[in-house]
Amino acid sequence: MPAKFGLAVENFTSAQRTPQIEDLLATARRAEQLGFNSLWAWDHLFLGSRQPFPQLEALTTLAVLASHTTTIELGTGILVLPIRDPALMAKTAATIQSISQGRLRLGLAAGWYEREFDATGTPFKGRGRIFERNLEICKELWTKDEVTGTWDDLSFRRVKMLPLPQPRPQVLIGGYVDRVLKRVATLGDGWLTYFYTAAAFTESWRKIERFAEEAGRDPGELHSLNQLPICIGSSKEEAQARVGPWLASYFDTPEWSSATPDSAICGTPEDCAEQLAAHLDAGVQEICLVPYEYDPEQVERFAGEVRPLLGSLVGAP
Repeated sequence: MPAKFGLAVENFTSAQRTPQIEDLLATARRAEQLGFNSLWAWDHLFLGSRQPFPQLEALTTLAVLASHTTTIELGTGILVLPIRDPALMAKTAATIQSISQGRLRLGLAAGWYEREFDATGTPFKGRGRIFERNLEICKELWTKDEVTGTWDDLSFRRVKMLPLPQPRPQVLIGGYVDRVLKRVATLGDGWLTYFYTAAAFTESWRKIERFAEEAGRDPGELHSLNQLPICIGSSKEEAQARVGPWLASYFDTPEWSSATPDSAICGTPEDCAEQLAAHLDAGVQEICLVPYEYDPEQVERFAGEVRPLLGSLVGAP
């Protein structure tokens, strides 16, 4: 299957900037024209205190983008599921699926920023179990004409949440540790990871495949997506010098994961194509590019100068 390329949108910024919906709309329209397969919005309610990060809520952002595009898929990368009421979450996602005519995809994770859990009355230590509970409820509401059941203090009595989303949104589960990778293999439609090198992806993906086989699932049915920064420049050294400070101002790489700024795709178009090919050779099915400073020129250069170099590894736009 040809590789797919997605694009991150800047609904989340450093403290020195503010997300602008007109910029996001321009990015979405142009990405669709250039043949990108998908757009991905970041998710937090709030993040940071001394230097807070301005952000637009992910699902609301995707609903707006859906109304200004026609074919490009729309995803969350990644939505913090435990802090959301599952019934409201299911209804919101189903509505966006209807608005977009089936283009919504959901990257979901258990979360890590404890203040968001405290503010929403969600037990932080139990977030993994709550994630699984909320996902089960969402799937029930998305796929059944009627739902009856009790999950903790949540009671559903002959609930009919219509219209059902067509199709059910794809669920890509994000995370790093083995218990999360097992969750990917048993509960999800695939894995969405963040700033992984090709070698680190291969190591974790093999675990997911093994967990899937142990659970009686076909690993070939699981989808993989890696979010990778990209900076196209005059040389690898020049691009690396630019992208490093930018990544430090925007993104964290958890110490308990294999995520690293060293995963950034950097250099000339030829350098970038070579580095991306390594991910495709490792089995990554879809790459979400995070362009340096969300510069539209980076997006244009990828489409015009980098993607053509990948040849048959990449599906035609």
